[in-house]
Amino acid sequence: MKPGSSTAPQAWFSIKIKFLILIWVFLMLSLTSCNLGNYYVSALDLTATAVFATALDDATTSFFATQSPPPIAEPTPIPIVPTSNIEIPTPTEISIPILESEPLPTATRDNEERPPILYYSQSGDTLPVVAARFGVQIEEIKIQSEISPRELIKPQTLLVIPDYYGFNIASDPILPDSEIIYSPSALDFDITAFVSEAGGYLSSYREYTVDGWKSGAEIIQKVAIEESINPRILLGLLEFQSGWVYGQPKNVFEKDYPMGFPIIDKKGLLKQISFSVKILANGYYGWREGRITEVVFMDGTQQRIHPKINAGSAALQHFFANFYDPARWLSVLYGEGSFSALYEQMFGSPWIRALTVEPLYSIGLTQPNMELPFLPGKIWAHTGGPHPAWGSHGAWAALDFAPASDKSGCTVSYDWVVASAPGLVVRTGPGLVVLDLDGDGYEQTGWVILYLHIASDGKVIKGTYLDQDGLIGHPSCEGGSATGTHVHMVRKYNGEWIAADGPLAFNLSGWISFKGEKPYEGKLVRKDAVVIARIYGSSESVVTR
Repeated sequence: MKPGSSTAPQAWFSIKIKFLILIWVFLMLSLTSCNLGNYYVSALDLTATAVFATALDDATTSFFATQSPPPIAEPTPIPIVPTSNIEIPTPTEISIPILESEPLPTATRDNEERPPILYYSQSGDTLPVVAARFGVQIEEIKIQSEISPRELIKPQTLLVIPDYYGFNIASDPILPDSEIIYSPSALDFDITAFVSEAGGYLSSYREYTVDGWKSGAEIIQKVAIEESINPRILLGLLEFQSGWVYGQPKNVFEKDYPMGFPIIDKKGLLKQISFSVKILANGYYGWREGRITEVVFMDGTQQRIHPKINAGSAALQHFFANFYDPARWLSVLYGEGSFSALYEQMFGSPWIRALTVEPLYSIGLTQPNMELPFLPGKIWAHTGGPHPAWGSHGAWAALDFAPASDKSGCTVSYDWVVASAPGLVVRTGPGLVVLDLDGDGYEQTGWVILYLHIASDGKVIKGTYLDQDGLIGHPSCEGGSATGTHVHMVRKYNGEWIAADGPLAFNLSGWISFKGEKPYEGKLVRKDAVVIARIYGSSESVVTR
């Protein structure tokens, strides 16, 4: 026998014992991890979800097809702290009943005869959009006075519309439009004071961003102003999803993913809030422009949005469909412990506030006189038809223009971007200049023009009043993603991004904007002349004043 062979069985037995002990410890740790809370997600789960969600980056489909629905009967109690002289009752725990009834019927077109629907138009409605929502042809809509498809319908106008779907679900409004966008109703809302008084996790939260360290309130403000989204809706959703405003996150998941989206590269408050805005904006503007007519639930089923709903309510239906099956979704939106009930406890009645600012589209609203954003006699190209205003989502409100050049890509340009209309510069940032046309100093009121990709060298400073054709700066690639030197131009009215096509289409030096089938496609038309949008520029895209 070789030296040491007598102890080999004992050594092997010792290794086996240690291995079994390690397995037992691992199992106990696994069981312990399961007790971290109903929202706990393992690293493996998060990785799998991230891969799945990345493949669905358009944010219009459910992100949780492989996830179990989160429990909805154990939210955090919300100690309401009044921020005004309005007494807000202390709410009870939100408990959303789980409906065990048959699945909600999906509205599908059929040949059943039904009485026509009497619909009273809302602010921002047009005949093409109303037809898309009701699933009918424009010619089938009966209206007392003739109106153009590219004209706003006066609010409360009666339309008689065929009922091909038998709509009967989720027809009640949830919140007014002015509570979703950064509208005049939020002018006096002090985010920092509200968050501080609430005293929850958000009040002490800090996060490092590309702009340096920011507090929780500063992150809310940053996203609200950049995306033109109401800070109240961000705080309301944050509290409903994770209890950050008045309480503390209950587990690791709520701490890392406070808006409820378990996507590995969307960890932290800023990314979670920004991603949530993407979904809200897709729902709001997709409904406003007639591009979205259905919600997709986490179980993969679909439901046609009730055509009488307003854009703000459609945005919330779109948002919550990502987390629930149809029955639970209905309870979250309209049940006893609904989101809107929490929202009113936090901020008072949104409908009373809306009375002071809506309709957001004033009756008889038209665009003020605007010129192309470059000097007369200069040759530029129309390089982008109607496309998203900010980022890759929301309203198709932007147009792109690039100066003539013998070089491609991000080159230095000495051409000037100029003010299309007179106004006050109320905000600047990396590549950014925001011009307030009514001069009151607020982006949330009246007409506003946003210019993006303005070079820092030579850029106008905040507080400057510009006449029409006043110098704003030079086009560049600064500020956001860009593959070539150009200017990105967008309009807002009362805080809402205004679609580049439609009843309030861009009219720049007499050139009217029309959208294409896809973002960035489209054309400008002036009398018999047509300019085609081409991303890389061409003879077809040349435009002059």
